[in-house]
Amino acid sequence: MPKAREALIIYIVDDDDSVRTGLSRLMRSAGFEARAFGSADRFLEEVGEEGTACILLDMTMPRVTGIEVQRRLKERGIHLPVIAVSARDDEDTRRAARDLGAQFFFRKPVDDQALVDAIVWATGSSEKTRSA
Repeated sequence: MPKAREALIIYIVDDDDSVRTGLSRLMRSAGFEARAFGSADRFLEEVGEEGTACILLDMTMPRVTGIEVQRRLKERGIHLPVIAVSARDDEDTRRAARDLGAQFFFRKPVDDQALVDAIVWATGSSEKTRSA
């Protein structure tokens, strides 16, 4: 009997509880495994190199920003696809996120289907996802 394919893990790193809850529901409805973190520090303690994972990363968190999270991941040699999400949409934030490897940048609130499509593209996932 063939082994079932592992679900794509989506790390959701956002200090806003309602955003984490909404994104977690969206990810599960799209067939992904959601792992939500309310602080960058907690996320950085747990994350490792996973071949089937993607990070939805808030850029404007207190204490440790999304930009700093990207720097630390790079320093640790963790190369997971990053999709930046932010309430602040300015050229400096976009450029910094992009320079550190973010593949997409979305302004909150995020269009559900566009986000799911970006995850599928960024991860090269061939899994079929439901329309969000």
